[in-house]
Formats: sequence, structure tokens, C-alpha cells
Amino acid sequence: MAGHETTLPITLDQMIYHAQAVVRAAKRALVVVDLPFGTYQGNSKEALNSAIRIMKESGAHAVKLEGGREVRESIERILSAGIPVMGHLGLTPQSIYKFGTYTVRAKEEEEALRLKEDAQMLADIGCFSIVFEKIPATLAGEVTAMVDCPTIGIGAGADCDGQVLVLHDMLGITQAFSPRFLRRYSDMGDQMFRAIRQYVSDVRAVDFPNDSEKY
Repeated sequence: MAGHETTLPITLDQMIYHAQAVVRAAKRALVVVDLPFGTYQGNSKEALNSAIRIMKESGAHAVKLEGGREVRESIERILSAGIPVMGHLGLTPQSIYKFGTYTVRAKEEEEALRLKEDAQMLADIGCFSIVFEKIPATLAGEVTAMVDCPTIGIGAGADCDGQVLVLHDMLGITQAFSPRFLRRYSDMGDQMFRAIRQYVSDVRAVDFPNDSEKY
């Protein structure tokens, strides 16, 4: 939506701004805000300060961090302040340049075992939920049965406790993004383009505004 190739350029201020808008509109939903790249990796003090800013300035209810054992210290420090944390394993978009691709993660035995261990660790230290992104459905089902906290899948099969789809993708506003797990429930992108083209045509034909649309 911001025009970037990846999520990496997004700042903490931007996340807080968007979270504030969501919180103002939400009536009963749990609002979870992603900690953006560079605000928690490798520095648990900075991670805590970032999480505190989100909670104080946005009014959200929890934060989400990507990664497993490598961000354990940051997660524990945030949890120690009473801030709920959601984990995120599998495909982690903030590490896209490390992996070099958005393909399915944890297909090989070694990476699958690491994901299981990381998921158990996240649950054990107190994460209230874990997102599994783009991992084999069988693996997601096994880990969901293994951990005590709810799991949320995106491209991880039906055995997770909940599912997520990006709004712009499911409504068909995004046209170029079409992974296997995406089910489009509308074609709003096409409808929007048709409406805009019709508007341009009406203005050029001096049909808009007409007499009934004048003051």
C-alpha cells in the first residue's frame, strides 16, 4: 500500500499511525500491531521501548514479532512489562533478503524441526498466539496440536486454530499478488477501475456534473 517492494522500510511511527486508525474503528476485535524491521532485532531494550510506544500511543492490545530463538530475549523483555506478544514463524517477510524468496518454508526436515522447537519455545515463554505463514499444512497441524496457545495460519492449511487473509488481497483490490492460498471473495479492483474510467469519460463528455448535481 505504501509502494515499497518489501515491508522493511516501514517505520515505527507509520505502524503507530495506522494502528491508531484501526483502534478508533474497532469495537470488539483484538488489535495486534507488528513491530517493524529494526525495532526489536538484536536489542531487547529497544524492543521493549518500541512495544511500549505502540501500546501507549496507539491503544492496541498486543504486539507481534517475527522469529524464534533469535528474538527470545526481546520477547521475554516485552512480556515482563505486561505486554501480550504474538509470535510469527515460517515465512517471515522482514527476513526476505536472508531467504531470497517468498516460497514455502520448513519443507525440509531440519527447518521443520527448528520451527517445532521455536514454536514450543514461544508458547513456553508466554506468547498468547503464534502465526504460521506459508508452511506445509501437515507441519502446521502437528505444531498446532503440540502447543498450548492458539495458532493462526496464512498459507498453512486448515488445521490452525484461526486464519488470516490480507483485506486488499481477499477483496481483489490487489491484482498482481496471487499465491495458492489466496481466495478472492470479490473483484473490487476491476470494479474500481471501471468506476474511475466511467468518471473520466463523464467529465470529458461534460456529463458530470449534470443539472441535478449542481447547486
